[in-house]
Amino acid sequence: MSAGLWGPGSGLRGGAEMLFRLGGRWLRPLPALQLWARDPPLAPVPTSGAKRPTLPVWAVAPVSAVHANGWYEALAASSPVRVAEEVLLGVHAATGLPWWGSILLSTVALRGAVTLPLAAYQHYILAKVENLQPEIKTIARHLNQEVAVRANQLGWSKRDARLTYLKNMRRLISELYVRDNCHPFKATVLVWIQLPMWIFMSFALRNLSTGAAHSEGFSVQEQLATGGILWFPDLTAPDSTWILPISVGVINLLIVEICALQKIGMSRFQTYITYFVRAMSVLMIPIAATVPSSIVLYWLCSSFVGLSQNLLLRSPGFRQLCRIPSTKSDSETPYKDIFAAFNTKFISRK
Repeated sequence: MSAGLWGPGSGLRGGAEMLFRLGGRWLRPLPALQLWARDPPLAPVPTSGAKRPTLPVWAVAPVSAVHANGWYEALAASSPVRVAEEVLLGVHAATGLPWWGSILLSTVALRGAVTLPLAAYQHYILAKVENLQPEIKTIARHLNQEVAVRANQLGWSKRDARLTYLKNMRRLISELYVRDNCHPFKATVLVWIQLPMWIFMSFALRNLSTGAAHSEGFSVQEQLATGGILWFPDLTAPDSTWILPISVGVINLLIVEICALQKIGMSRFQTYITYFVRAMSVLMIPIAATVPSSIVLYWLCSSFVGLSQNLLLRSPGFRQLCRIPSTKSDSETPYKDIFAAFNTKFISRK
């Protein structure tokens, strides 16, 4: 996840943060039914050149040699991966940049053109859902009283009363989501676009780096072998210094902590998600140390852009520009709040 299936900048904002929020205070289980209330019913409410380190077999073997006719071969040779290869080759040819620059530019362009608008839309939907919570609480209170009185009149069992309450509560909440066009499932669109894009780009870079792309693959592989920079001049070899893998893990963990720092009194679900994504972020460090540096460079760029987008979407000015509704949980000083929370949790704590 983090640097893995969810992508360094993918699920950690689109996926993890959404799970944080959907599992949080405004999508908690339906308000509990309090049976046998005696209140009267209320009116209804509307709703490089050196010897290269050895890559693992799965990362260097020709596609046809990895699980013949299996899912890995099929995915690596799929049309979306071919399209991703053409995007990378096109950017490289059009800009004339070295391969490290082409990878960086492609990542920034894709994230800016695709995932940033989707992330803004996700925040828009979740803000509208949050703003519905007072109305949902009012509806729950009225419905609770109506069902309790009705149960007393007709002699319903506690189970029948509870089922009636839950059925009607779900219907009323669904009507509210339809009315305001903000069903929480719409907030998941970022994950369904961002995750596949991250996978396809990773496989495309794997194909280009191992010469498995197409007839021109070997020449591209040679270019990638000299297309790096600084301590990773060979993009087809793993980063023996582990600087890139560790950087990916650190940025992913930073993203997780930024999400977690803003949650006060996290639910059990949110706590499980937090620990799971932290574990996956750490686990991806040794995995990233075994794949070509081109892939890890992409993961690092994606993580960094994702972190930047995460912070940008907390800006009151940018949220207003995107017409994201204001909510009670919004802050006029989000960055000061994050720093203060980080200082309290990790620095000032005795």
